[in-house]
Amino acid sequence: MLEILAITTPIFLLIGAGYLAMGTRLVSREQLQGVATFVLYFALPALVIRALTQSPLDEVFQPHYLLAYGLGSLAVFAFALLLTLKLQGKPLSEGAMHALGMSASNSGFIGYPVAAMVLGASPAAVLMALNMVIENLLIIPAALILAEAGRQSGAGIVTVARKTVVRLVRNPVLVGLAAGLVLAVTETSLPGPLAQVVEMLANAAGPAALFVIGGTLFGLQVRGMVNDVGQIVVGKLILHPLAVLVLFLLMPSVDPTLLVGALLFASAPMISIYPLLGQRYGMAGVSAAALMVGTLAAFVTLSLGIWLMTLANLLPIR
Repeated sequence: MLEILAITTPIFLLIGAGYLAMGTRLVSREQLQGVATFVLYFALPALVIRALTQSPLDEVFQPHYLLAYGLGSLAVFAFALLLTLKLQGKPLSEGAMHALGMSASNSGFIGYPVAAMVLGASPAAVLMALNMVIENLLIIPAALILAEAGRQSGAGIVTVARKTVVRLVRNPVLVGLAAGLVLAVTETSLPGPLAQVVEMLANAAGPAALFVIGGTLFGLQVRGMVNDVGQIVVGKLILHPLAVLVLFLLMPSVDPTLLVGALLFASAPMISIYPLLGQRYGMAGVSAAALMVGTLAAFVTLSLGIWLMTLANLLPIR
């Protein structure tokens, strides 16, 4: 168990460092936003490019992983919609945000650092790239289209979808994904200096992202939102990994490394921009509180998940 804590503790110590830096006013909100911008526009795209170009494309592209993780995420997304719309009577925009919080992991800021500690940086980066395909091309667009449809009941679904696609095309991670795919398909190598820059930026992604998460959590409060926050957090940290596990077990063959990676990423809390998206649809407080509780609770659930995987002989830690 000490070996497991040795994996998860540094991750959350870095989160704590960001929280402490904000609490002691060592950094301001504006400075923290600058670090977040660096991670989003430079470090994460570089990490995706490195993941797609450091190995042959047939080793990076894992259709079984995309299918199992994607269907597992969609199953949780659909369950959340059914629960909020049909059983709880919430409006469509709110239901879509609940579904997003329960099915979209923070793959870049938390999932990757944890997976890198467990599996190594190279396989973790590949899995992160695959997860971002699912999250950025499937889960997030679906949630935004439904939320906008609920918010703009008079607008046509085609108009809403077009606006969402335009917004996503500008996503720097997707730009990095496209660039990495072009380089991988054409088997083009970056010039030495540029490759070194990509390497340096990619190495900075994990620590800087965790620091930003910690700073973001400072000042968030949970009051009067226990039911909604608890529902989203339980769905994300427990239901999502279980759904992914079931879908992987239904596959004809399971690569232990892919299974472990999928469970680690699915066990990560919700995406870091969740409060920003929730604010647009009247869920600023709930989404921010869910991010805080989910991130803190993930220390326990990730440690427990890694321990269970060692008992199942999926990991060599003892």
